[in-house]
Amino acid sequence: MTVIAGLVHTGRVHLAGDSAGVGGYSLTVRRDPKVFRNGPYVMGFTSSFRMGQLLQHALRPPRPKGDLEEFMVTKFIDAVRTCLKDGGWAKKDSEQEEAGIFLVGVVGRLFVVHADYQVGESADGYMAVGCGDDLALGALHATAALDMKPKARLTAALAAAERHSAGVTGPYAYASTPRLRAT
Repeated sequence: MTVIAGLVHTGRVHLAGDSAGVGGYSLTVRRDPKVFRNGPYVMGFTSSFRMGQLLQHALRPPRPKGDLEEFMVTKFIDAVRTCLKDGGWAKKDSEQEEAGIFLVGVVGRLFVVHADYQVGESADGYMAVGCGDDLALGALHATAALDMKPKARLTAALAAAERHSAGVTGPYAYASTPRLRAT
């Protein structure tokens, strides 16, 4: 149970995540954030705090190069699969691997990685995952034409999800990709 929302703004990817750790009817407000930077990447996870810990602390993602979409579905995903397997978290059933769901931003583009390691990219420039994703997406759509800074849009998206989803709670954490350097 969670909500992670992300958007692309002036060449950077910005993510926000809530702090809910939910099991059944129990809620723990977690101190460890669900959004973070790892090298040139910004990531935000759902599914499992263990998966998120591995993505943040054990994953050594390769530097992006060449065609970014091709790189993400091959080199990046290969590194994620290896990391999750080595960390004892990836699942395998009937020879099919399964992980969790997370957002990842790099070089001004925002992707979603699904449980089957499928990589997707929305044409809208924003995405959300978790139990509050529809609520956050509605808020991101409604604020798209407004002159709001990324953090304000993301806060509005998470606040909408928190208001209407029992699996979402603050405080909110934020992370962004590094500023691109002029070459």
